[in-house]
Amino acid sequence: MIIGLTGGIATGKSTASRILSEQGIPVIDADLIAREVVMPEKDAYKKIIAFFGDEILLADKTLNRAKLGEIIFNDAEKRQKLNEIVHPAVRKEMKNQAERYLSRGNPLVVMDIPLLFESKLTHMVDKTWLIYTHPNIQLKRLMERDGYTEEQALSRITAQMPIDEKKELADVVIENNETIEELKQKLILQLQEVMNTDSKI
Repeated sequence: MIIGLTGGIATGKSTASRILSEQGIPVIDADLIAREVVMPEKDAYKKIIAFFGDEILLADKTLNRAKLGEIIFNDAEKRQKLNEIVHPAVRKEMKNQAERYLSRGNPLVVMDIPLLFESKLTHMVDKTWLIYTHPNIQLKRLMERDGYTEEQALSRITAQMPIDEKKELADVVIENNETIEELKQKLILQLQEVMNTDSKI
């Protein structure tokens, strides 16, 4: 079974990923793969250079993310082009990794995908798990974590799909309003439930 793990900013998804990994569950991180597929000599890297030119490279030939970010931030067409290059490469690599883990006998693989619902990637997973935090707590955590003012934090939260909207879409909602230890217990219970269901099939 492939589980798609998602959340919102400051809801604890990365913490949940780490806990699952500590339980011996293979976790495939979409953000990490997005960085790997644009490393020099990779196909996506070559396509990006062919389209955007050498001026988006740093001295060590890696992508100048800040410069590329500036270009696509102000140009919807170029942003779409970059997405058309990077997204399929990320999806392909995630699928390959999941297949490798499953073929080695892992009964469960987790795909950590921040924009699981926004990017309509639910077809890549069997079940969706949402790490949910009450919006008030989400705001407080984000302000404490990144030192934002309330206004700064709110602008980042509202740039995403509302967490309550994601709650409606998820197969499993794991509430993370308390401590990390409590989140760990909920995740372990959820894993046990999946393993038991899986063994009955």
